[in-house]
Amino acid sequence: MTGRAGRYRTIAILGAAGLAIGCSLVVSPASAQSITDRIKGLFGGKPDAPPAQESSPGAPPANQSDNIVDCPPVSIRAGASTFAVGLPGKDATGSDLRYQASITRTARDCTINGGEVTARIGIQGRVIAGPAGAPATVEVPMRVAVVQGGITESTIATKAYTTTVQMSEDGSVPFTLVADDLVYPLPPGATGDSYIFYIGFDPQALAPEPKPRAAKKRK
Repeated sequence: MTGRAGRYRTIAILGAAGLAIGCSLVVSPASAQSITDRIKGLFGGKPDAPPAQESSPGAPPANQSDNIVDCPPVSIRAGASTFAVGLPGKDATGSDLRYQASITRTARDCTINGGEVTARIGIQGRVIAGPAGAPATVEVPMRVAVVQGGITESTIATKAYTTTVQMSEDGSVPFTLVADDLVYPLPPGATGDSYIFYIGFDPQALAPEPKPRAAKKRK
């Protein structure tokens, strides 16, 4: 984008995206989440027929025989709802902003395999080019964690993911990521009622892995 008109257009788009994020954060977990059918519908598949009977809270799931279990709710980690990148050495604000990514929708399902739960967390979002201009390809880093809530939170399992987004000329591109391999021990009894899936952007996921130290030679 060039010129004052293009810059105003970009700022307007980013403002609209921020408003959408704010609206999504106040949606209740029940309306923002779903089971397997929601994931299939959200990411292009055909939903299965609705179950004949819904399980009441705290009761064993009606589809437990199919190894499908109720999942913890999904929540966006505070401070990790957006991912902004600026020019090298510059803050990702104003005219120095290259692009900004945000989360727009989520879904999840869980299955039991032996004594473990395998979770699939679906994340949809959008990358918007900033005034400084985005590169042709953008790497979006995400982290998904299952956490036991309480007075002191305890992380049960966590994993980082990245997805590549090809930017378009209009500077606003949706992205989809499905984290389908988060595995954690099946919680005993009602312990799972305090579990929650936290998702968010994690710039550390883009950092290269540290090189192994060379063994010191004996003198």
